[in-house]
Amino acid sequence: MALKIENLRAYYRSSEAGVATVVRAVDGVNLTIKENEIFGIAGESSCGKTTLIRTLSGTIKPPLEIVGGRVVYDIKEKEVDLFSLRSSEMRALRWKHVAYILQGSMSVLNPVRRVIKTFEDFTEAHERITDRKAFREKVNKHVLDLGLPIDVVTAYPHQLSGGMRQRVAIALATIFKPPVILADEPTTALDVVVQRGVLQLLKDIQRETGNTVVLVTHDMAVHANVADRVGIMYAGRIVEVGAVEDIFQRARHPYTQHLISSLPTIGDRTPRSALPGAPPSLANPPEGCRFHPRCEHAMDVCRREVPPMLEEENGHQTACFWANREAVS
Repeated sequence: MALKIENLRAYYRSSEAGVATVVRAVDGVNLTIKENEIFGIAGESSCGKTTLIRTLSGTIKPPLEIVGGRVVYDIKEKEVDLFSLRSSEMRALRWKHVAYILQGSMSVLNPVRRVIKTFEDFTEAHERITDRKAFREKVNKHVLDLGLPIDVVTAYPHQLSGGMRQRVAIALATIFKPPVILADEPTTALDVVVQRGVLQLLKDIQRETGNTVVLVTHDMAVHANVADRVGIMYAGRIVEVGAVEDIFQRARHPYTQHLISSLPTIGDRTPRSALPGAPPSLANPPEGCRFHPRCEHAMDVCRREVPPMLEEENGHQTACFWANREAVS
């Protein structure tokens, strides 16, 4: 185990004109993510993916707050509860054990400083640089090891393409060779060819260092090409988890089936049917299974109760009364 999430609930609280609003962005998530795997998290926009990965990084700022549950990291065979750490301990955990690759490289790279200076600023936030020449040699080697041209370290961010900036952001996040990498939509706004290069870089890092990558993206095709296992998220909850082959070939949850059927297939010109309705508001989610208003298989029990997550012998997990109707009957 690299990471364990237990009944995690992370809500946004706000108040306007005296009216309090609670958005249940992450609402009862349970996951175990293994060492040396790429675990994908998929789902529609606004389903809670980014909030989940932000929570895993310990980046908790108002109006986001942790309502309940635990995030436990396995550090040197010792379980560490993320939310029990002091600020100094949290700072030590971030980047040296857990790296967080944000959406959009320009939010990470300082536009008025050369890349090498950003590496220095970033490193000095966590440890003192005593020998700058040795440090620069370390950065140069790290960049070259990742297949990047050496001249990127002396460039300004605006002199690099979007894809190259994203690669540099990944290099920055992995300079300490952390055991866990959290990547939030790392290929957003990049064209298909550049996406391939960025994803290949993540795969190469994972293969060479044996670390764990948690990859968030709504693009199911990305998960098909990169992930070992995938968790499907809907309206703040995980509804299905399985090996990537099982998810794509034997999806059990109706929502997952819709996601897979929406993907284009070469040579198949059959019209794709859209999923009816819209995702529910996380400020006022429906009772029971949150997918039931859009589900063609919804039963009375779906409207009343939250479906339990049941696991098959192969480790495939599904939270659905209809998919598990034989097991729960």
